[in-house]
Amino acid sequence: MAIVDSQGRLFGKVSILDVGAALVILLVVFGIFVFPGASGSVAQGTRQPVEVDVVVRGLLTTNPKEIFRTGDTTNILVRKQPSGTAKVTEIKFLPRTVATPQPNGTLKVFPDPRPELALTTDMMLTLANEVPVVEGTPVLGAEKVKVGTTIELDGPMYNFASSVVAIRLKKS
Repeated sequence: MAIVDSQGRLFGKVSILDVGAALVILLVVFGIFVFPGASGSVAQGTRQPVEVDVVVRGLLTTNPKEIFRTGDTTNILVRKQPSGTAKVTEIKFLPRTVATPQPNGTLKVFPDPRPELALTTDMMLTLANEVPVVEGTPVLGAEKVKVGTTIELDGPMYNFASSVVAIRLKKS
């Protein structure tokens, strides 16, 4: 009796393709359970105090001073993933201005007179917390945070996006 017959069956009973598919499935299962890969998250560095400055532009609210207060704690979301909390240590409201050309060719800066901007606020917030630092980069949740990263701030009365403009690592 031949090992493989004319129809591609082993010993006349099992197809070679079926045996190959079964081997692939067994190797995948073996690989998943025996060699699961790197364990743990990115956030396994040393914990260090970090201050992050974020800029909020165009926040529409009637009274921004009631939403935030220095010392409040806010929830942070990075790429729509909950990434911990941070304490608001400083709030700086940024002026809304417009550059106006003068007859002699110079520019003067004046407060923006448009009435619709009365509800629009620009501000810079300083957030502080002790987070893991991996290779000099702070990690919030499982995401490395760098200048330019969009961070979503979430609290009981607000939810909006901001952009990281500065990161300061403090000595512990």
